[in-house]
Amino acid sequence: MGFNEQYEFRGGFPTEATVSAAYDNADFIRAVTCYKHFFPAVSGMAILHGTEAVGVTPNRVFGTMDTRPGQVGFTLNSDTPYAPVLLDLADGPLMVTIPPGPIVGAALNVDQSWISDLGIPGADAGNGGRHVFATAEQDDDFPDDTYVHRALGNRVVVGLRAIPVGGDVDAAIDLLRSVQVNPLRTDAAWEQPIWLDLTGKPQDTTPLVVQGTIDYWRLLYDYISTEPVHAEDRSYLGELAVLGIRADAPFEPDERLTRILVDAAREADAQLRVQALADRREDRVVWADRQWEWVTLRPENAAFEIDGRPDVDARETWFYQAIASSPAMFRRQAGSGSLYWFVGRDATGAYLDGSRSYRLRVPLPVPAGLFWSLTVYDAESRSQIATDQDAAAVRSLFELHGKLDGTEAVIAFGPQRPDADAAAWVQTLPGRGWFAYFRIYGPTPAAFDHSWRLDDIIQAD
Repeated sequence: MGFNEQYEFRGGFPTEATVSAAYDNADFIRAVTCYKHFFPAVSGMAILHGTEAVGVTPNRVFGTMDTRPGQVGFTLNSDTPYAPVLLDLADGPLMVTIPPGPIVGAALNVDQSWISDLGIPGADAGNGGRHVFATAEQDDDFPDDTYVHRALGNRVVVGLRAIPVGGDVDAAIDLLRSVQVNPLRTDAAWEQPIWLDLTGKPQDTTPLVVQGTIDYWRLLYDYISTEPVHAEDRSYLGELAVLGIRADAPFEPDERLTRILVDAAREADAQLRVQALADRREDRVVWADRQWEWVTLRPENAAFEIDGRPDVDARETWFYQAIASSPAMFRRQAGSGSLYWFVGRDATGAYLDGSRSYRLRVPLPVPAGLFWSLTVYDAESRSQIATDQDAAAVRSLFELHGKLDGTEAVIAFGPQRPDADAAAWVQTLPGRGWFAYFRIYGPTPAAFDHSWRLDDIIQAD
């Protein structure tokens, strides 16, 4: 039954049942809209909480990790080691000194909106540099030889990665640990941060546990209560206020509102899952005759803007699948950035099924100036698939090292290791759907002009 069919008006006035239904429906619609809009912020809060849960502390303790499936995070990968660096600008601007070398990174606000790129894709272009992070209100004198970046609030998430040149992961981690953070104000009390080894340490930086529940709204309340107002959130904060979610008041929903918020959370989360895993936008397609799709639907900028407006469903699709925003990840041009392609269906259009066996032919050479990889993700968690194999990726630097001299590389997928010869195999889970990202780092023109094409995944059983 549609919403309008629930309503009855007598002499122009609503009946009592109509009043209740209209208010319930209005609150439901508001909640669905706000759930979608604030998903990147709630996911960002989960990144903060999940990172702090393994011992990382803003300004005091940072970490490095060679990521594996046990470290749950939306479409994380094991191509390069990560370094989560959390900053708190409450006591003044902080300076992050990036050493010369193959570091790529981005600084983000809590809602995962972009502040700046660092390292190779940033202003220092991999030559090293001193990056100052400050809020809009902090008017310190900034040294001339620094790059100044303005954050929306006190909390900044700096995500750094180092390319393991020649497959040397230890050297890449050492490079990350040479990053320094210091206060700009000389009178500030400061202890040099320490680095934790997070490799192999289980962690979860996703909002999976709160999605579709009342706890989603509690985490959102935590966000709006601890962050300054972001300009793009203003109208949505008005909608939240009608729902009793305000930064200046406790969040104490009654039975009626709790029911509506839970129903709306389930509905909105289901809609987001459909957008992210069964997209129907025509501009998602990489090659008209293939199943591969662009992961990022807005290549122009990191704010998902087009013609002066936000591309709402492009933003929603990205953040339900992935984390962070950066021009280097989104742009579609040859150079030092990267590109991501998504596939969730085989050549026949059927969803990829963890119970079945598949093969993918990768024509060689891949148009990658640096390296390339394929990573398999669990469709439920959107995180690296966790199997007995304890590996979810096939990478040119590692699993395929020394196997790329021919005209193609064949990658196998399935619950059992295939008898047929394949360059590499990724184990899948019966009863679970999966999708894959194909990443190219330093893409060359052939990645964009269609002179090189990636085959579809085909069934092998």
